[in-house]
Amino acid sequence: MQSMFILISSILVFIAYLIYGWSIVVGKTKPHRTTRLVLLLITVLGTASLFAGHDRVAIWLIGICAISSLIIFLLSFKYGMGGWAKTDLVCLAIAIIGIITWQVTDNPALGLYASVMADFVGMIPALLKTYRLPHTEYYFSYILDVLAGLFTLFAIQKWEVQGFAYPLYIFIINFVMLLLIVIPRKKLVK
Repeated sequence: MQSMFILISSILVFIAYLIYGWSIVVGKTKPHRTTRLVLLLITVLGTASLFAGHDRVAIWLIGICAISSLIIFLLSFKYGMGGWAKTDLVCLAIAIIGIITWQVTDNPALGLYASVMADFVGMIPALLKTYRLPHTEYYFSYILDVLAGLFTLFAIQKWEVQGFAYPLYIFIINFVMLLLIVIPRKKLVK
């Protein structure tokens, strides 16, 4: 059953990134450049970290995210927005401090918390952008990411913080983005 959940999660993430990339190219999405840079750094380092730690569950989710993050980051140069505002630069600096803390510590738990913190801080520019301009994000890819995080959580057999923190974070942050995209549309219809 664990293998099936991992497979479903991996397929959902892959499809979510395909849809997100498509939505960028057709103009439905304008990715935030700072967020995409931070997510690229974190997913590449996270994949390497989980590979070195012989993780067999969460590595599939983050590994697909790393490859897809590179593509989305590259697309953000032509189709994205933001990147050099004061808030963007502050979030980038804080995220880099979190990444450095994660990489220099010998404490896996501290490294994990620093990684999730860096990811969250890196998401702040995208969260702010989406709150102000919900039409610059496409909701469907976030639905798939929420489901992917959920299926990764279903795949966990040994409930330790190191194993469930990242998939839980992925579930929550994508759910928040989804709400930011969908709720303002409902208000506009009323």
